[in-house]
Amino acid sequence: MRTALAVLFVCAAAQPCLAKNFLKTEPYFLAPFSVVYVDNGVCGAGKVLKVKGALGGMRRQKTCVPMGREEASLGSVTR
Repeated sequence: MRTALAVLFVCAAAQPCLAKNFLKTEPYFLAPFSVVYVDNGVCGAGKVLKVKGALGGMRRQKTCVPMGREEASLGSVTR
């Protein structure tokens, strides 16, 4: 019983971490090696810009990645 309760607690705690939050604009300050997803229309339909922070004078890594089906359908409804 305790293990079932522990597993349920861990799953409930992990759910918010799995959700991706999309920003409308790229943040001015971004911690090194942190990742944000930006939906500003730079990438094509169904894709978002993945921005990874960098150290010092290095540039940020920016790539277009496909968003999941759920997020893509939600994004088309809310716009």
